[in-house]
Amino acid sequence: MSLGPEHLIIAPILIPFFAGALMLVYDERQRRAKLTISLVAVVASLLTAVELLIRSKGSELTGNNDIGFYLLGDWAAPYGIVLVVDRLSAMMLVLTGLLALPALLYAAAGWHRQGQHFHSMFQFLLMGVNGAFLTGDLFNLFVFFEVLLAASYGLLLHGGGQLRVRGGLHYIAINLTGALLFLIGVSLVYGATGTLNMAQLSMIVPVLPEARLPMFHAGAAIMGLAFLIKAGIWPMSFWLPTAYMAGAAPVAAMFAIMTKVGVYVILRLSFLVFGAGAGASAGFGAEVLIAGGMATVAFGFLGVLASQGLGRMAAHLVLVSSGTVLAAGGFVLAGGGAQIFAAALFYLLSSTLAISALFLLIEPMSREDGGIAALLALTADAYGLDEREEDRQPEVGLAIPGTLTVLGLSFGACVIALAGLPPLSGFIGKIGMLQGLLTEGAATPALSWAFVALLILSGFATLVGLVRVGIQTFWATEGEPPRVLALEIAPVVALIALLIVLTIKADVTLGYMRDTAEAVLQPSIYAEGVLGAPRAAEGEASE
Repeated sequence: MSLGPEHLIIAPILIPFFAGALMLVYDERQRRAKLTISLVAVVASLLTAVELLIRSKGSELTGNNDIGFYLLGDWAAPYGIVLVVDRLSAMMLVLTGLLALPALLYAAAGWHRQGQHFHSMFQFLLMGVNGAFLTGDLFNLFVFFEVLLAASYGLLLHGGGQLRVRGGLHYIAINLTGALLFLIGVSLVYGATGTLNMAQLSMIVPVLPEARLPMFHAGAAIMGLAFLIKAGIWPMSFWLPTAYMAGAAPVAAMFAIMTKVGVYVILRLSFLVFGAGAGASAGFGAEVLIAGGMATVAFGFLGVLASQGLGRMAAHLVLVSSGTVLAAGGFVLAGGGAQIFAAALFYLLSSTLAISALFLLIEPMSREDGGIAALLALTADAYGLDEREEDRQPEVGLAIPGTLTVLGLSFGACVIALAGLPPLSGFIGKIGMLQGLLTEGAATPALSWAFVALLILSGFATLVGLVRVGIQTFWATEGEPPRVLALEIAPVVALIALLIVLTIKADVTLGYMRDTAEAVLQPSIYAEGVLGAPRAAEGEASE
């Protein structure tokens, strides 16, 4: 069933594309104009995502599972380019917008002036991420994957510096390798099935001839490896901590959603193609997701304990978040119930918001005299930008009162959410997963108990590691408190407020997650929504 009007579905891709292209014609000295365009584009994308989420919830008449689709050029599958929005993709679009707006506001305090074309690269990153969530075929998934990677290369290197260049080169090399693996995997999948349309794959795989299964499984495994690299699964996560900690604060805050692109694709394709109704392919890769996810959680919390700096800790917490969701998805794919998946989606939402806020807190908590003003002056000289002295100052010079108090409370909220302590949303997500594992994970009881232990240990390790940094920052230092601008702390407070709203509205949010999990676990809903509805031209002709 179309969500109508159909053109709204392509808006989260077109809005950042046109905004990013438009800002390329502006001179680097016209930063206020660029910032205005970028903010308008982000707000418009977020509002569009919210509208798509509302429509994807459906109604009682449609079973609360509306599937929206958009056929570019009105070409049918498998040759046409199709965009699809359902409850899961709409949720990820909203999460992307909720991270993008605070990150952009934070950058407006001066960070967008560290180098050239920050706003254009930021918009192209959003275009790639939104496109990856919306696409309904593997070829265009590769296209959007490359768009977001190209933009992320520039954003990671934005501002220069030895640490960023070293981390950026590793990041580029590993992601180019992942892109090559993706192409190889897609080629094998197409050779075995004759289509790259996800909805068609879900219908073809259950009846695929036995002789073609080895090629299809090989292609799916190689393609899955590419996205597992992007999700930071162990042992292919060595690149992530250095790369993420090297980026500027607003860039690292947006990178919190980047690993979730890999997680989303893995979960989407696993349940769509290898679900319970996939015949001989049912449950393919579940053991890898469980073992790899659990190893990633262990590697992540050990990295948190071993790290001395908050930036590296936050990067390892990204691994803990991704590993937890991947392992939970593996348990569901192996025969677990919808409750595990629903709680894992709730945890994904909570942990991503908290990690993004933590990345924004790193620089203000470690700031010394001079701070960003000195950095911006050096950056302008490096790029040869002939700026007036007043232009080198931050956009807004209003420093907030009670700096240490606000920073301390914000940091404490991040600690509580990421450690999974009550009363914030991280506790709700972890408790939901624990209940689901103990009641619905009976197919693998030993692994279920091992994962339960890992969830508890990871929370304890997160608490110990972050509290240690908090003590060193707020109690063991002397001197004047850092000067933090309102534009730097307001985005953090907004993200913390979202965590509080998520906690207060946990029942409503969990209800949405349960409906989402049940819909994702029934691939026929997705397939019939995309392939069973009439094309746009046919609908217009009937009118």
